[in-house]
Amino acid sequence: MTISSLSRAVAAEFAPETTYLNTSTCGLLPRRTVEAVKALAEENAAGRRAGSGDFEAVDRAREGFARVAGVAAGRVAVGGSVAAHVGLIAASLPPGSEVLAPEGEFSSVVSPFAVRGDLTMRYVPLAGLAAAVRPGTALVALSSVQSADGRLADLDAVRAAAAAHGARTLLDATQSAGWLPLDAGAYDYTVTGGFKYLLCPRGTSFLTVTEEVQDGLTPVYAGMAAAKDPWGSTYGPVTELASDARRYDEPPAYLAYHGAEHSLDLIHEVGIETLHDHAVGLADRFRSGLAGLGHTAVPGNTVVVAVPGLGDRAPELQRAGVLVAGRAGNLRASFHLYNTEADVDRALDVLAG
Repeated sequence: MTISSLSRAVAAEFAPETTYLNTSTCGLLPRRTVEAVKALAEENAAGRRAGSGDFEAVDRAREGFARVAGVAAGRVAVGGSVAAHVGLIAASLPPGSEVLAPEGEFSSVVSPFAVRGDLTMRYVPLAGLAAAVRPGTALVALSSVQSADGRLADLDAVRAAAAAHGARTLLDATQSAGWLPLDAGAYDYTVTGGFKYLLCPRGTSFLTVTEEVQDGLTPVYAGMAAAKDPWGSTYGPVTELASDARRYDEPPAYLAYHGAEHSLDLIHEVGIETLHDHAVGLADRFRSGLAGLGHTAVPGNTVVVAVPGLGDRAPELQRAGVLVAGRAGNLRASFHLYNTEADVDRALDVLAG
């Protein structure tokens, strides 16, 4: 997609009333997504449909995410949150298993393991994660991009180390899917919250499971949505689960998924490569401008820019109409397709006083 066509696509879908640099907290909803959610809500309010939503819309969203993730739709399960998907994996680990994770990892990635009490949790610096994998490690759990400061993990090194020691891998792609290419099939499990860079309504989350590990998970959410024949499984225990990853589906939040299919369509129309180059370019401009103001950002080729020690200035920027986040003492700005060079310059102007 060219710069001019990108601008037209953005103008058709977004009209932010602020300088919005906070996609790492929550992405803006495209107009088409809002219209789809409103349409379903109106139908439910008016009694014009027999149920609250369609499995078909959920499956279209599943297929849209599968294209982002580079896997077949049969390898994707849907649900409501990353924490719930990680909890499903945590529930399936044998007692005493060691889970290795980076220090300061997002809580949804590690807490479901930690609260069990009978697993061994080990935390190491992100840069040393691959070197810390050992023969007793059962699972390496990490985010591709760290929420607090935007650091990128050395994913190739982690996968190689896990393979060498027989460990499984769990990747959280919430902060990267949509702008950074994702090969979900390279990991045993991936989890992705859809409400950030995939621009979906909150309540959409995607789990990918390889065929090799599928039977090792307990389908703890098994209801009619997880059945081979959903409408034939409405009463009594489900007698036959779906043969693929759909057996791990949670009952879907229809309003969220009716919108999600349209958000994912937009991501595909723009193209991840185009989105990557646009957003990373803006992040680089912001880093350069920060350096000119005497502030050193966390280095990285990423759309997330974190400035240590400036987290307390987030409220000041918000009062000036520039939405960013304060995370772990960092001022965190994050860029997406709806941002412009003018947004970058506005944030720098406020920081300059």
